[in-house]
Amino acid sequence: MTPSQIAARLREAGRILVVTHMKPDGDAAGSSLGLVRALNLMPGKRAEAAYAGPMPAWLHPLRAGTPTRIWERDGGPSEEPDAIVVIDTGSWSQLEAFRSYLEPRASRAIIVDHHRRGDTGVAAGRWIDVEAAAACQMAAGLCCLLLGCMPEHLPHEVAVPLYLGLATDTGWFKHSNVTSGVMRLAGDLLDTGVDANALYQAVEQQDTPARLRLLSRALSSLVIEEDGRIGLVRVTRRDLAETGASTSDTGGFVDLAQTIASVKASVFLIEADPAEFAMPAGTPLTKVSVRTKTDLIDADLACRALGGGGHRRAAGARVQATLDEAARLILAELAPMVRAMEKSR
Repeated sequence: MTPSQIAARLREAGRILVVTHMKPDGDAAGSSLGLVRALNLMPGKRAEAAYAGPMPAWLHPLRAGTPTRIWERDGGPSEEPDAIVVIDTGSWSQLEAFRSYLEPRASRAIIVDHHRRGDTGVAAGRWIDVEAAAACQMAAGLCCLLLGCMPEHLPHEVAVPLYLGLATDTGWFKHSNVTSGVMRLAGDLLDTGVDANALYQAVEQQDTPARLRLLSRALSSLVIEEDGRIGLVRVTRRDLAETGASTSDTGGFVDLAQTIASVKASVFLIEADPAEFAMPAGTPLTKVSVRTKTDLIDADLACRALGGGGHRRAAGARVQATLDEAARLILAELAPMVRAMEKSR
């Protein structure tokens, strides 16, 4: 579907549910909140956002005043939605909490996503733009179509979460996905009165002593492979328990090894709790995140081999394996790419 077709479909709908991936990050929260707020500014619309999984602390004040539901607590809407937007994902693996609700309503659902990989049964309609730096970049265009305005004239309450998602998914405008279009959109959103520094403080400068203790553990686990080209850090369940930290405290850990000059691919492995994914106790489970500095090392391709996916330079997977086994699996995918990169020089 085109953005104009999606906007037309949403104009026809009265009740709209916006769903994003479990454990929402800045882009998931920002794109869903921005879209819901824009929809609710239109006459006759009742839109709400749904979230599941661990919630980042900064999301609670950000969503204040916006109709939202926490799926584990609130369940699905009491009234049937006329349309469902699934934003910033198109994969069942990231929508497990919502799957039983979404599957029978796929004919009413539309995916808005910038990731390469997705499942065909999630929604009948889809708009996929892998060139978009963030789902918020796509959501901003959709909000403009719905409200009939340019980005610099979006309502402030819509612009704030959109800016947050754009900033966080570009590493606060440091990553390779930053383009002139990203910067123009960021400038337009700032023109609406967005306080960029306040958002940065609210999201990035809220560390706890427990996170710093966990960071120390992660750094001490650093392993360098392939003549310095691949760096791996890991966190165990024991690390979390002994430091008093939680999985939400691991944001940015995948980037730690990237600060090493020789490293071209960084890997973060965390021992996951099987109960979080409705798996039997004792099931070995590891979440793998990969970042690369060059297109010659395809993070998406490497993670797809492990059942995950994402972008060429940023991807992830959930593997039913121990930390050591998961490390061997991802290294087996990345190492040939690193060697091929070296030969091409």
